[in-house]
Amino acid sequence: MRRGGLLLAGAALAGGYLAARARRRSAGSDSVLEEHIAPDTPGHRGGSGTPILLLHGISVTWRSWKPVLPLLERHHEVIAPTLLGHSGAAPLGDDVTPGIDALVDGVVAELDSLGLDKVHVVGNSLGGWLALELARRGRARSVVAFSPAGAARTNTRLAALITGIRLGIEMMEALGPRVDALARTPRGRRWLVAAQVAHPERFDPAEVAADLRALRNAPVLRPLLRVLADHQFQPLPDPGCPVRLVWPRKDRIIPFKHFGEPMVRRVPNAELIRLDDVGHVPMSDDPETVTRLILEVTDKVDSQATV
Repeated sequence: MRRGGLLLAGAALAGGYLAARARRRSAGSDSVLEEHIAPDTPGHRGGSGTPILLLHGISVTWRSWKPVLPLLERHHEVIAPTLLGHSGAAPLGDDVTPGIDALVDGVVAELDSLGLDKVHVVGNSLGGWLALELARRGRARSVVAFSPAGAARTNTRLAALITGIRLGIEMMEALGPRVDALARTPRGRRWLVAAQVAHPERFDPAEVAADLRALRNAPVLRPLLRVLADHQFQPLPDPGCPVRLVWPRKDRIIPFKHFGEPMVRRVPNAELIRLDDVGHVPMSDDPETVTRLILEVTDKVDSQATV
């Protein structure tokens, strides 16, 4: 667990060094990638079929699902919101305490506004935790969770991970808006995203810049991290729908031994899949396999519903 947090911090430190060097080389220039990235939007909706909801991880936005959107939209109406308090989305209300319940409430309100009751839910990291909470609330037809956050062997281990993430976020913020020189080079992308993915070379450079911009524009991050350090996912013995947990073997943020095993025990009826050659955020590493693992579950549920 500490290794994941330290990798985030190490990547940020190296990124800061490279960014400083880039600024010395091109002082006064505007960010090429930043100015070509569309302003953050509160979400994405497209495709047709039974609705499927995609929930992203902490600090990023709906854009983390972009590699799989065209593949999923051939089969489903895809709804990919940006979570409350994250870049481009509405903020949490002044009277709302940041936390898992508040984020789930926001997703439920989104579903209600669309007139949707139960939907297929897919989540990654923090989004995986939220997906399981939607099942707890009876709003999921199925759940596929990639490295869902929330379970750890001890609160101490969870707190140490969150401390590492907080440090990484602070260092990433120090890079400022001029990340184009980093994101355009294989070396820069490797330093920036190596803790999150197994194949930095497959990560779209524009998306690296977009993720860093989103991190700087997410007011919920620090208060959310303070809350999450003292809370864990509660057991869900009967999720009320099929649940598939997918844990990458190269997850260096929340590795299976320390975080996956406790989650499996807390959702005992879930199916477990170990996925090779992908990292904590697997969508850019292998979008075809990620899509297949989702559709295997949703197709089965949908076919049973039509019998």
